[in-house]
Amino acid sequence: MQIQHVVTKSMIENSLRSLGLKSGMIVEVHSSLSSFGFVVGGAMTVVDALMEVVGESGTILMPLHTNENTDPSTWENPAVSGEQWGAIRREMPAFDSVNSPSYCMGAIVENFRKRTGVICSNHPAYSYVAWGRYAKLLCNRQSLHFPLGEESPSARLYELKGMVLLLGVGFETCTCMHLGEYRTEARGMICEQSVMYINGKRTWKSYLNLCLDSSEFKQIGEQMIKSHLVAQTKIGGCAAKLFTAEHAIDMATRYFEENSLLDKYRS
Repeated sequence: MQIQHVVTKSMIENSLRSLGLKSGMIVEVHSSLSSFGFVVGGAMTVVDALMEVVGESGTILMPLHTNENTDPSTWENPAVSGEQWGAIRREMPAFDSVNSPSYCMGAIVENFRKRTGVICSNHPAYSYVAWGRYAKLLCNRQSLHFPLGEESPSARLYELKGMVLLLGVGFETCTCMHLGEYRTEARGMICEQSVMYINGKRTWKSYLNLCLDSSEFKQIGEQMIKSHLVAQTKIGGCAAKLFTAEHAIDMATRYFEENSLLDKYRS
């Protein structure tokens, strides 16, 4: 088997600029390296291109999400035998912003988090990494409770009129849309646990959250496309989409207000 087509840094940069990404923009990025096909230089090239286009006057934000750092009794796909819960709880490493592995977030995020100047928020399961002018503003005040809600980097992205860039992934990956769930009564409340260091001691810590579900984000994204709110292009095999966080969050909020299961139950 031969590689017939390659994607280069200059191709990615030119495509991102034609899509509407500009120097100085604030952008939340979700990505799949494999969607591009063969990229010369792999994940490093994609990250280099993003940084080059946005520049130090702009800001790049990516969810890191170390979702394996949760209580094993809640795991699905795959679930784990109850006989193993005790061993996992005893041996699970506490959250480390530098070394804790992300969960199904991809090679581009892992490359980005290692770059000079990138900072990480401190949530043990729902952390973000950011680089650029507003990185600290986005990441420094993420709440332990309701971590994707009003005290999240996505909420700050909304206030700063930031953008969202999807590279080879669907709308269901769009983390900022979860803010629409928090702003409505669409989801019930749950208690989650993660292990972290508190005063230097490894501790399982409980925190409140909503029972989040991104399965309806695709429908919200399709509504955005029909409303001509999404710019689209192809970079090799990668379908790239760019839109404002404000549009995504407002449409998600409106969608969940109109389709709240709790409202249907009360009626």
